[in-house]
Amino acid sequence: MRTDSSPGSLPAREHLPAAGAGTPVLDVVIPVYNEEKDLRPCVLRLHEHLTRTFPYGFRITVADNASTDATPHVAARLAAELPEVRSSRLEQKGRGRALRTVWSASDAPVLAYMDVDLSTDLNALLPLVAPLISGHSDLAIGSRLARSSRVVRGAKREFISRSYNLILRGSLQARFSDAQCGFKAIRRDVAQVLLPLVEDTGWFFDTEMLVLAERAGLRIHEVPVDWVDDPDSTVHIVKTATDDLKGVWRVGKALATGSLPLDRLARPFGDDPRDRDLKDVPQGLARQLVGFCAVGVLSTLFYLLLYSGFRPFAGSQLANALALLVSAVANTAANRRLTFGVRGRGGAVRHQAQGLVVFGIGLVLTSGSLAALNAATTDPAHSTELAVLIAANLAATVLRFLLFRAWVFPDTPPAVTAAPHVPDTSSGASMPGHRPADPYRAWGDETVRLQPVPPADTDPRDGR
Repeated sequence: MRTDSSPGSLPAREHLPAAGAGTPVLDVVIPVYNEEKDLRPCVLRLHEHLTRTFPYGFRITVADNASTDATPHVAARLAAELPEVRSSRLEQKGRGRALRTVWSASDAPVLAYMDVDLSTDLNALLPLVAPLISGHSDLAIGSRLARSSRVVRGAKREFISRSYNLILRGSLQARFSDAQCGFKAIRRDVAQVLLPLVEDTGWFFDTEMLVLAERAGLRIHEVPVDWVDDPDSTVHIVKTATDDLKGVWRVGKALATGSLPLDRLARPFGDDPRDRDLKDVPQGLARQLVGFCAVGVLSTLFYLLLYSGFRPFAGSQLANALALLVSAVANTAANRRLTFGVRGRGGAVRHQAQGLVVFGIGLVLTSGSLAALNAATTDPAHSTELAVLIAANLAATVLRFLLFRAWVFPDTPPAVTAAPHVPDTSSGASMPGHRPADPYRAWGDETVRLQPVPPADTDPRDGR
């Protein structure tokens, strides 16, 4: 997994400032491979729709994935005819590679993409990008699986799509409803930090980007769409499904081991400066309580299972100590990752050592309870022992949460630094973190050149 993200947390979301005339606020990328027949009608239809309905400046970028037909020539002609159209050429295939390369080179504050077949109704485009322009959300996706969506497609594709999203929910705990709809948008400031963490260069790119964004706490907006299946789609279902499952395994492993620096994607609470100055206020208490309770229930069941297994071969005190020791190590590890969101291996040994101190306090409580029970009766029933232990563990659990929160995993939210304000001398507009466009941008081993757009003396729509 890539980890070469720039350090620091993201700034608070803000409404994009009003741009000057002709300044592109939105860059819509159309990744294509051997689409010489469909490319021109797609771009003309999209251009007409944006010209008629979109209230901001826009750009359409055709991202050619090493096409071997006349697609590059069609894209070049469109770029020459329409001032708002550009084309780029990549010598390697891969939809994810195309999106990542062109998005990284774009100067537009909102980046989007859609499939060349335009299966999605274009009326959903403005609702898709509006939450990103307003500063409400970080990413936006079209959903074919929302209740209010209207979808026309075959039973096989419907089954595959729903099965894939169920796999994501079960394996990666994804909460978004539709990972593979070819209709998505992202804020550029988010893309600059998120994309270096995304490894896939093919069809799994969308899913990986969404899973990482969701795990990092970024806000994903979903838009119900009307969608009509393209019967001439060239997607190889079996190969794509196999690659997707491999990607699910890889991302799940990376998340489980904490090897991704998702804390670099953290957002502050709101964009009100007063929210950034709050001190000594517990952060995420409700979420931590829910996580701690879930881990506690599982740990208690694990402890009771261990105690029942050790009890026939050891006395009650030794069985309790062994069961509590094993379950305490597992409890600390689970709370570290799931409840308090500590990722990576840094400080793991110290956390386990402190967890063992907390375990010792729990051992005193539970062992003291057993000692008191044995003093009260010489031969207590096994059910009575379990009842006493459960009560003692409940008391120990409350104390354990307080110690975990205040001592083992103290709440230390990362500092928030505002993005630098650099004016765009090419357009006269300025935005937080904006840099002038460069016709050459490198990403890893790939380089993309955005073709210059010649001035147009007449309206390109005349004569169409």
